[in-house]
Amino acid sequence: MSGGMDDLRREYRGPALEEAEAGGDPFELFGRWFAAAVAAGIDLANGMVLATASADGQPSARVVLLKGWDQSGFIFFTDYGSRKGGELEGNPSAALLFWWPPLARQIRIEGRASRIEPALSDSYFATRPRESNLSAMASEQSRPIESRAALDERFDQWERAWHGHELVRPEGWGGIRIAAERFEFWQGRPSRLHDRLVYRLNPDRTWTRERLCP
Repeated sequence: MSGGMDDLRREYRGPALEEAEAGGDPFELFGRWFAAAVAAGIDLANGMVLATASADGQPSARVVLLKGWDQSGFIFFTDYGSRKGGELEGNPSAALLFWWPPLARQIRIEGRASRIEPALSDSYFATRPRESNLSAMASEQSRPIESRAALDERFDQWERAWHGHELVRPEGWGGIRIAAERFEFWQGRPSRLHDRLVYRLNPDRTWTRERLCP
């Protein structure tokens, strides 16, 4: 039944996550945990699972990269015509998951998605490597293509067409912000008695915090 999965079991021995240490602001706690993940040298500490659902409730998930965050939300960039872009357009409810195994920590964030301001997308586009931007221009993300060779040829065509010119961000590519309405901070602890603190956004924009059983 286990298929060898028992050999992958581990005991979590992370530090306690106490209410007094966590504080009342989930963004402040997120900042501290994210900084700790970066300081620990975790590869792609900004990698996060983005879960979306279609208008009829069919879920899907994938890893994207966090490229900015503040009290207004968490930002990543994508082709708006991709599957995730289309699903968020029709159903803006979304969830994010950060998982940092060396620290035995995960953070779950739920909220509502919206496109960021075009000027912010322009600014970020200007900081990316030219090859990455050419890929964003050439690739119709999530749409079928006949072969890898066809994809490479499309990239070469765009590279030739824009040779010697400054690249311009496609209107169909840009940032999406997830405005947080719920956080859950999970700290792995011995004997599977993990710490779980949840923050829920109130109508007056304050946060309610409570502890969950592991």
